[in-house]
Amino acid sequence: MLQINMADVMNVIGSLTPYLIAIGVLFALALIITFAVNKKTVKEVATRKIVHSESWLVALVGIVVAVSMMLTGPLSTLLNNATTTKYMLSDTTVSKANELAKEVQSEAITMLKNDDSNLPLSNKKVNVFGWGSTNPVYGGTGSGSMSDQYETVSMLDGMKQAGIETNSELTKLYTDYRKDRPMVAMWSQDWTLPEVPAKQYSDKLISDAKDFSDEAVITITRVGGEGADLPTNMKAKGITYNNNSKDYEDFKDGEHFLQLSQTERDMIDLVTKNFKKVTLVYNGANAFQFDFLSQYPQIKSVLWCPPAGQTGFSALGEVLAGDVNPSGKTSDTFVKDLTKTAVFNNTDGTAAGNASSVGTNGKFTYDNADDLAASYMGFSGDKVTVTPTFVNYVEGIYVGYKFYETAADEGLINYDDTVMFPFGYGLSYTTFKQEMGKVSYKNGKISFDVTVTNTGDKAGKDVVEVYYNPPYTDGGIEKASKNLVAFEKTKKLEPGASQTVKIEFDDDDMASYDQKDAKAYVLEQGDYDISIQSDSHHVIDHQKVTVKDTVTYNSDSNTHNGDAVAATNEFDYAAGDVTYLSRAGHFANYAKATAAPTNFSMSDEAKAEFTNNSNYGPKKYDNDSDEMPTTGAKNGLKLYQMYGKDYDDADWDKLLDQLTFDDMDNLIANGGYGTPAVKSVGKIQLTDADGPASLNNNFTGVGSIGFPASTAFACTWNRDLAKQFGEMIGDMAHDMHVAGWYAPAMNIHRSAFSGRTFEYFSEDSLLSGAMASNEIAGAKSKGVYSFMKHFALNDQETNRTNMVCTWANEQSIRETYLKPFEMSVKEGGAQAVMSSFNYIGYTYAGASSNLLQTVLRGEWGFKGFVLTDYFGGYGYQNADQEVRAGNDSMLATTKITNHITDKSATSVKAMRQAAHNILYTAANSWQYANGEPKVATPIWKTAMYVAWGVTAVLVIGLEIVAIKRYLNRKKAVATVESAAEPVAAGPANAE
Repeated sequence: MLQINMADVMNVIGSLTPYLIAIGVLFALALIITFAVNKKTVKEVATRKIVHSESWLVALVGIVVAVSMMLTGPLSTLLNNATTTKYMLSDTTVSKANELAKEVQSEAITMLKNDDSNLPLSNKKVNVFGWGSTNPVYGGTGSGSMSDQYETVSMLDGMKQAGIETNSELTKLYTDYRKDRPMVAMWSQDWTLPEVPAKQYSDKLISDAKDFSDEAVITITRVGGEGADLPTNMKAKGITYNNNSKDYEDFKDGEHFLQLSQTERDMIDLVTKNFKKVTLVYNGANAFQFDFLSQYPQIKSVLWCPPAGQTGFSALGEVLAGDVNPSGKTSDTFVKDLTKTAVFNNTDGTAAGNASSVGTNGKFTYDNADDLAASYMGFSGDKVTVTPTFVNYVEGIYVGYKFYETAADEGLINYDDTVMFPFGYGLSYTTFKQEMGKVSYKNGKISFDVTVTNTGDKAGKDVVEVYYNPPYTDGGIEKASKNLVAFEKTKKLEPGASQTVKIEFDDDDMASYDQKDAKAYVLEQGDYDISIQSDSHHVIDHQKVTVKDTVTYNSDSNTHNGDAVAATNEFDYAAGDVTYLSRAGHFANYAKATAAPTNFSMSDEAKAEFTNNSNYGPKKYDNDSDEMPTTGAKNGLKLYQMYGKDYDDADWDKLLDQLTFDDMDNLIANGGYGTPAVKSVGKIQLTDADGPASLNNNFTGVGSIGFPASTAFACTWNRDLAKQFGEMIGDMAHDMHVAGWYAPAMNIHRSAFSGRTFEYFSEDSLLSGAMASNEIAGAKSKGVYSFMKHFALNDQETNRTNMVCTWANEQSIRETYLKPFEMSVKEGGAQAVMSSFNYIGYTYAGASSNLLQTVLRGEWGFKGFVLTDYFGGYGYQNADQEVRAGNDSMLATTKITNHITDKSATSVKAMRQAAHNILYTAANSWQYANGEPKVATPIWKTAMYVAWGVTAVLVIGLEIVAIKRYLNRKKAVATVESAAEPVAAGPANAE
């Protein structure tokens, strides 16, 4: 949910300042006139009184006008959002959503270990250890928050629903120890991991537990959220953590958040000493470091239960009880030492654990960019000044399993010493056999059948995972030796039953991007090994496909993956001066490429091109040949008439001609949590809702059912469930009168320590894109537009609003980080985009025409509008620059740098294009499907109109009274003066 901060408050106050000054001046003038016009300066009472009356009447009218201008101006967006009708979910929708959420989690729970068939539980009574069992992780913080309007099933509730009785004495121990989870919020984070020290478990408690059941479940939880990455060094400066005991430290210097604390380890020691059948449940989105498992043979089973949403823990109970057969597969690689990954030294700046090697304050901050400093109002309302920061994506395309599999093949690593659980790995209570049919390669299509048979004694589902290994030339185009290219999940198969799964994909899905020579996608000639695998490491069967001739996708008649125009290098500048990991020479440059950065100086080229609000001026980018578009025409078109019409329909020009500059500016500047009404074209205000796993209206406080985290969806490997979730988002949006959804987010799990891992799907771009595109397609089928986000390369939270320059090479940008977005446009039909906070190289992503115009619209053919991430200014966000680059709308509710200041023809043309994009998306939403929508006047406007009427009556009445009194006083004075005059003497009598 939206967290109000002082920056918002101060921005609102700042936008109101001119009006408040006007009110103050009017009031002061009335007072001055009242005191200045007195008996000494104006002796006539009637004149004096009428001047007093008129001055206050004028002040009253002026104040009402000023207040009205405040309400209809800078406050209008806030008021419209805050006073919109509260629409709740229907009981039917709630019921269906809860059932779907439970089904998703039932397929997301991933069994990582199950020695001796320890699970399902043989005993319906179980001891549940770990404080997290009483306070599990339902979602993430920030945008991932859950609504408190609906019942939430806890972990222990889920077990109870499945008929499992838990030890209440242990539960009481934990709730007595601490009831609330430490807050990991957007603006501050307490990383404390509450856990009862082993010494506080009495001998009687353990004895009673052993009498209660011979089975134990240990719960380990980890939470993450928007605004901060997980600590890579728990003793680093600025990390808030309170130890569970005064006798020892939970973490030593250099230890990280994704490994056991000392108190957790002591608890595991205690449990495994007393129980021989132990199940460990890891509840969190981030890949945990399970290096300790080999030390505890008593831990027979391990379940990964990603954040479960509001009803998902019911599924955990059913998995433990055996009512549901786990079918989840890992969305990420679990390694034995997270400090030795290829990305660790180049993540958030604290990884090296040594302030001298990571720059100012433990962050990757440039040491020569003070001249590029920018200031903005921080969340506390104080002025914040920042200089550019950076992060280097040194690993190139070798992210996650693509590194580990390739590195093992090249002899760089010993796989078993490095990897704990591979990508795509997961066990079942039954066994399956997969048989690969003959592979066909015709007309650019690769196809074959896979027959899956349940060879065990329990019904369950399996996943067919298809990988390819391309031909690689040492020193040539970088290629991983394992690449997921297709997958399908089976239906539920009864024991002995089989299903034949059809696999088909295009040969250009195996193409690689050649950033050096062809500067295009290339499918090199040679043998491609096509394999079906149980995970990224273990091959079930494989066959060879031979590409006879190299294909270069570099012409409009031969584009890659259906591109409208051939893709070519657009991000050469973003490579910077970074050394990127290369497979050449068996990863000969691994040590150099993956080391922590030692150069903290921005290059001269980057400094010359770097822009923020301190050095950007729209005038120098104006084109004198641009002609001013028509504005304010009276063509009589309404937006509802555009429903279903092509983007290029001639009527769009007529409609756009009706917009005034102010109309367009309002549409562009005030895009926070909805798009504003535009009277000239009959557009109603539309509401957009936040939340990757739900819909949260940040102003009315109404929320929908919270689903399992995006990582959980990836663990299902089930496209259909993702599609159903999108459809459910659509149904909930209809109930809540929501038009757009700020999701799904599809950034990559580049590092296990990303704070928003829960909100993103996977380390793999194909799996991420498949889940995201199906969610988008599902929502679109209900007329709801989804904002695919965060576009692009926003894979960490650290420095995200501190002008963080993300340096990456063209190949990794296209193959890894853009691919989920590309799939969402081409396969999901995405209609809206949220750009990201970060810079790509030296260009802010929200102002990158290469990204937003050339790639998104030019290559992929996207038609819709682009919205910024939250518009706080941050010293680099400004509407003038962004709208010209293809970023159409600002996610702002207050007035800062979100309004267009330049009124040149170049600027107005860009505004018109932005308005077209916004209105096209709005017109094709569900609220326009049945003609012109009927909406009530916002209550604040009704109140304002009533106030106008009352003021008018009051002013007229007081004016009449004042004039009558003035006339009466004048008349009274005239009468008195007449009566006071002496009678004139007559002529003298003659005598």
